[in-house]
Amino acid sequence: MSIYLDNAATSYPKPEQVYQAVNHALREVGASPGRGGHRRSLEAGRIMFLAREAVARLFSIPDSSRIIFTHNATGALNLALHGTLLAGDHVITTSMEHNSLLRPLHALRREGVEVTVVAAGPDGIVDPEQIRRALRPSTRMLAVGHVSNVCGSIQPIAEIAAICRAAGALFLVDAAQSAGYIDLDVVSTGIDLLAAPGHKGLLGPPGTGLLYVAPAVALRPTVEGGTGTSSTSEEQPLTMPDGFEAGTHNLPGIAGLKAGVEFILERGIAAIRRHEQSLIMEAEQLLRRIPGVTIYGPKDPGLRASVLSFNLAGIDASLLAAQLDHDFDIAVRAGLHCAPQAHRTLGTLPEGTLRISPGWFSTREEIAFFSEAVIQCVSKIRQSM
Repeated sequence: MSIYLDNAATSYPKPEQVYQAVNHALREVGASPGRGGHRRSLEAGRIMFLAREAVARLFSIPDSSRIIFTHNATGALNLALHGTLLAGDHVITTSMEHNSLLRPLHALRREGVEVTVVAAGPDGIVDPEQIRRALRPSTRMLAVGHVSNVCGSIQPIAEIAAICRAAGALFLVDAAQSAGYIDLDVVSTGIDLLAAPGHKGLLGPPGTGLLYVAPAVALRPTVEGGTGTSSTSEEQPLTMPDGFEAGTHNLPGIAGLKAGVEFILERGIAAIRRHEQSLIMEAEQLLRRIPGVTIYGPKDPGLRASVLSFNLAGIDASLLAAQLDHDFDIAVRAGLHCAPQAHRTLGTLPEGTLRISPGWFSTREEIAFFSEAVIQCVSKIRQSM
């Protein structure tokens, strides 16, 4: 039995229609959208349009042209940050963020942007009041990860959005671990910028991502080049989305992303979350039977997404992950998960944790097999110590 429990990194397997869509775009379409007037290029443009429309339905976005396709969530976050912030601006973020958000902010510090990192509690959840206290007259943006990729803690983004509105600041949400898992309505929540990868919860291929930009946000392009429009101008056009998607699109990836989002819309976000949450609760119940286990994150399952991090006393998480892979062909993730400040907050720095993240195609039988495998690996490791 081969078991994949690393969906927080990249979801696998994909729905069959995702593979079919990628194959169709490569074999039968072939052309690039907006780069010709022939039938194949027009078909590529139609796929792009329908992909935006599907994403718009998922996030309740009124105008799909406000969706920019990127290569990943990292690219989307970099565009959101470098495309809006200037020297003298102040940004508030949290101690639970991924390096995809923290590193661009660190780079912007060198350009004169001020950054305040608000510490989360030991459960990985940030108190909105602490964010309110960090506000300054120069606060331009609040940048927050919706769900922690380390322990699954869900941040109270509706309350944080209200703080943003009152302060006249932009609200950037990193939805890397929530898009496709948790219902998100960008307008009613008050999200100005939403960054998401295509290859995680949206069930699309790697090399895909997106950034939603609210109409009131003045975004600057960070990459210049061919757009298929305004070709006589030497200046990069500011039209949405063309001016922010310079160069050839990853059409096979976007076609697959469209199919993944449509699969989610058909199944329903609520059903997907119920399934994955039930597997996390099952895994936690089984793991807690093992002596010396510590599980991180909120105790209330309603405050945690489908990510579970744990450690076992005296056992190196990376060694345990390698043993699970070698002996049982179980794919999990161990280490710092590109989020060192989150581990500092949880008290798991520098060793990190072992993380499991089931997906839509995971089963209770796989969770039971995994927990039994952990017991056997721990016994084997301890006997060799």
